[in-house]
Amino acid sequence: MSLGLAALLSGCSGGILDPKGPVAADEKNLIITATVLMLLVVIPVIILTLVFAWKYRASNTDAVYTPKWAHSNKIEAVVWIIPIIIVMALAVVAWQTTHKLDPYRPLDSDKKPVNVQVVALNWKWLFIYPDLGIASVNQLAFPKGVPVNFRITSDVAMNSFFIPQLGGQIYAMAGMETKLHLLADEAGEYNGMSANYSGGGFSGMKFKAIATQTPEEFEAWVKQVKAQAKPLDAQSYLALAAPSENNPPAYYTVAEPRLFDAVLHKYMAGRQSLAASDEDLKLAALTRVLCQPKAAKE
Repeated sequence: MSLGLAALLSGCSGGILDPKGPVAADEKNLIITATVLMLLVVIPVIILTLVFAWKYRASNTDAVYTPKWAHSNKIEAVVWIIPIIIVMALAVVAWQTTHKLDPYRPLDSDKKPVNVQVVALNWKWLFIYPDLGIASVNQLAFPKGVPVNFRITSDVAMNSFFIPQLGGQIYAMAGMETKLHLLADEAGEYNGMSANYSGGGFSGMKFKAIATQTPEEFEAWVKQVKAQAKPLDAQSYLALAAPSENNPPAYYTVAEPRLFDAVLHKYMAGRQSLAASDEDLKLAALTRVLCQPKAAKE
């Protein structure tokens, strides 16, 4: 059976059935387990339907004819007990994996995670590395074997952040923050995308997730970003947020350390006025700028 599954899945490279991280591997196992359990009912039903249709066809005069037959305890036991057992098995699997694969649950690791703030724009992805002071468009990098902690929001319509080979698919919504934790076991470039239709440029809303072989290679990528970067402040963010399609990778240094929080708060009514400290005042001022793009551009 394992050889048969391997043959069937051989054409699935690059997708959810070709995992390169522990989260995606667990999700693949869940899909296969659930499918096999359900096929334990589906396949016999299909086979017996064909068998009964053939055996009791009108031209088969040898078939037993029992017009007064109405009930069988054995058949009732089979058609109820077997599905109940399968549903119970699926319930146990679903309960365990729902908690294990909770996207908000940090991954167990002795390595310091890479923190990334994700903003969905029309039609591109902005990745902010708050601990490194850099940002990138449509390109995401991290070392293999190191957890990546994502904070995700949107400055436009709802999108869905998805890297199939690393697992997880979670919505990016304006005024809301979602979280995701992923890890790559193998170095390589993985395709990322939006899995939720968001308008005319949706088909080009893709990015590359680069898992470097070593931390040193990731540091080299960070240096490359800083060497090619442009400042990302409120005004340059407004220009970046304008709708555009099929965007190549672009690099920035983050001049506004609370840019992600400002994007998040601009859609949260009343939050701009809740300033209790100097940091809150700065965030409220930045949020007001982002809430008035036309005036800012003029």
